[in-house]
Amino acid sequence: MSVVWVIVATLLLVAAVLTAARALMGPTTLDRLVALDTLIALAMCGLAVWAAYSGDTTVVPGVVALALLSFVGSIAIARFRVRDDQT
Repeated sequence: MSVVWVIVATLLLVAAVLTAARALMGPTTLDRLVALDTLIALAMCGLAVWAAYSGDTTVVPGVVALALLSFVGSIAIARFRVRDDQT
């Protein structure tokens, strides 16, 4: 069963590296916003995998708080961002 956990952790790590590359190379602010939202979602998935692996449920409120913070942050950035073609 530990092989499954290693595979899941590897896939999450690869996804995080690719998403971080998109956040750094993104030509527009919306590309970067989507990449950062994806990174936060990957962090939540990583915490959920850790909770499932260790049997420790104390990280669940952290996952919920991270989801709420991500949602509010995304809405705020999408609402108040400046268009890329304006300088």
